[in-house]
Amino acid sequence: MYDTRFYKGDYQERQRQANEDKCVAYVEHHFNSSASPSANYAVVITGANASQTSRNWGRWYAQAVAREFNIAVGGDQGILVGGYNGRGDYNLRFTNMPAILLEPLFASNPQHAEWIKSESGQSRLAQVLTDSIQRFFPNRGLIGLSVGHKYKTSSPNDRGAAIYGGGWEADYAEQVLTKAEAMLKAVAEPQLNRLVRVVQGDQLLWQWVVDEDAEINWDPVRGVLRIGQ
Repeated sequence: MYDTRFYKGDYQERQRQANEDKCVAYVEHHFNSSASPSANYAVVITGANASQTSRNWGRWYAQAVAREFNIAVGGDQGILVGGYNGRGDYNLRFTNMPAILLEPLFASNPQHAEWIKSESGQSRLAQVLTDSIQRFFPNRGLIGLSVGHKYKTSSPNDRGAAIYGGGWEADYAEQVLTKAEAMLKAVAEPQLNRLVRVVQGDQLLWQWVVDEDAEINWDPVRGVLRIGQ
């Protein structure tokens, strides 16, 4: 089982608390926004001083979200080191552990907004985050969680960007993190084996342990998933 803790206050204070608690990883969740409603990619911000683990973790997560929702990958293979011209850097740069800032979908994109506001979309995002944490931190430990914009001492009414059709970025980011928290706490054993899973929406239909070296190929014409040595 993973332990989790939500951190509140201004961003440097959250990072200080996470350092004191010796978190093994730190995640801050946002959603992106653009003047163009067609903006359509997933990206992760890392601090300018990010470790290689942070960079690899961020790329893995962004690319997994892109595959999950069939959208593009932004930044440098999914990450922006140091943020958008420095924006986002100070949210992470004072952590002592691997840390990433998530911007998986666009609040300003109508299709993305539907996913953001739906239970299924939130669960899918939470599952990708949970999978990424299991992959990069298999020995478990305390995971620090931070809701972007919300709970800042200096700006208590900040909720981030408006979601297309109603609502606010921070409130939905918090819902995703809450779902991920429940998933992480339900992990009974480290994921030591390679798994193939079949899912429909956010429902797991089937899973199977496969050899670490097995090649996996999907034939969409025949509807056959072939697992070979």
